[in-house]
Amino acid sequence: MRQQTVAYLYAATTILCWSTVASAFKLSLAYLSFDQLLFYACFVSLAILAVLTRRRVGWRDLVAWGRREWMRSAVLGFLSPFLYYLMVLKAYALLPAQEAMTLNFVWPVVLVLFSIAVLRQPLRLGTVIAMGVSFLGVVTIATRGDLLGLRISNATGAALAVGSSVVWALNWVYGTKDRHDPVARLLLNFAFGALYISLYELTLGNLVWPAPAGLAGAVYVGAFEMGITYILWLNALRLSRTTAQVSNLIYLTPFLSLVVVHFAVG
Repeated sequence: MRQQTVAYLYAATTILCWSTVASAFKLSLAYLSFDQLLFYACFVSLAILAVLTRRRVGWRDLVAWGRREWMRSAVLGFLSPFLYYLMVLKAYALLPAQEAMTLNFVWPVVLVLFSIAVLRQPLRLGTVIAMGVSFLGVVTIATRGDLLGLRISNATGAALAVGSSVVWALNWVYGTKDRHDPVARLLLNFAFGALYISLYELTLGNLVWPAPAGLAGAVYVGAFEMGITYILWLNALRLSRTTAQVSNLIYLTPFLSLVVVHFAVG
């Protein structure tokens, strides 16, 4: 099977997982604050990544990494899961699910732009047109065709949703340049992310044991928004000839997600 085809398969699986996440966020936030949801979901992802790393490369490879590699993960772990999810979950807490999702989906465009600037990937006119049409489609669906009538219900939530896309894109661009085992790298990133969110929660004194529904939501988010899906998406980016070829496919996610939001959230 051709490498690009495999990249598309990874991307397609990621799309199916991420299309359920907007609903999972909104339903879980009915039981947990945005930071509590991140705390529990982050540790679920950390456990999944630890199991996968143990099976793939063991701990010896990770322990042998130098100080510079650990510092790299300290930075990446701050970007995501810590900063990105604090921003995007707070946005979902402030905005309707379809509005937060639409604003957050600036990130594929930002990702391509960063890939051009940082990774020196080529930009073709067809790619620009495809991404423009895709993003316009997202806005059209979210506004029910009333493009000029797009009203932002909460300015802070909107700023967080758009700003989070920059953080997300930066994290993934620098992640694709890494040559270590991707699962081991993600494990170390999430270890630092778990440390940051733990310190954040201890500072606020906001830790509580969640209701069963809230805990179930955190487990789902930790598994299918972060842990497993992160690996699938990173593999798609690494195997694709250019970032744009798989990033544009991500615009299938909002359409599918809006269908899930309609039935799951209302």
